[in-house]
Amino acid sequence: MILHTEVIGEGEPLVFLHTGLQTGMTDFNYQREYFKNKYKVILPDLRGHGKSEANSITKEFFEVSAQDLEETLMHIGVTSVHIVGCSLGGLVGLCFAKRFPHRVKSLTLSGIMAEKPENWLEQHRLEVESQRQMLENESVVSYFDGLHQSDWKQFLVFAQDEEWYPFEITKDLTGIQSPILYMVGEGNDSECRSALLYQSMHENIHVAIIPFAAHLVHEEQAGIYTEVLREFLGKVDMPDKTII
Repeated sequence: MILHTEVIGEGEPLVFLHTGLQTGMTDFNYQREYFKNKYKVILPDLRGHGKSEANSITKEFFEVSAQDLEETLMHIGVTSVHIVGCSLGGLVGLCFAKRFPHRVKSLTLSGIMAEKPENWLEQHRLEVESQRQMLENESVVSYFDGLHQSDWKQFLVFAQDEEWYPFEITKDLTGIQSPILYMVGEGNDSECRSALLYQSMHENIHVAIIPFAAHLVHEEQAGIYTEVLREFLGKVDMPDKTII
């Protein structure tokens, strides 16, 4: 499926993959404005989000979404890209990099876990409860109804399954050929532990643990996140440049 996609700017293609229940144009806003003067910023709506439709969401969502992204990039005539994704978008980006490594010039991830935490069941229970409360808020429901053409509530149903998280994808970095940047907020213990695990899995990975942030580090510390990303992309584009 070709995803609804906005493209802004000219230069090396830079894809931002949004978090769950957001869209290409409602997430990574700070980064989009920062990089559009140097890069071709590509902003797809993932399957079932925004103007990209989906009839149903299944456990194959991440694999199917990676294929969606491949078809979308082919449609707009892009061959090699920098991928940046957080949370749901990070999971799709990781899956894409493993499945289509020849397409990825660099991979930046945040908001994902390498392994199932010991307290996963409790984390999951709290998340499901938070989503239940969200559905009781009429203004929130109205906002998301206006944001998405498809039934966005199907993602909440999908996430009620304790086995929804694709740990079989996140548990290793096998097959990824490109440099990787993994950023995490210090306030998320599971993701901080993942930073150490990932650091031992790939010969060309950089890790940044950012203070005063947690799961949505690109929003909570947008300036720091963007500066680290800028240095990383600069190193990939100019290999002789030293990352400070």
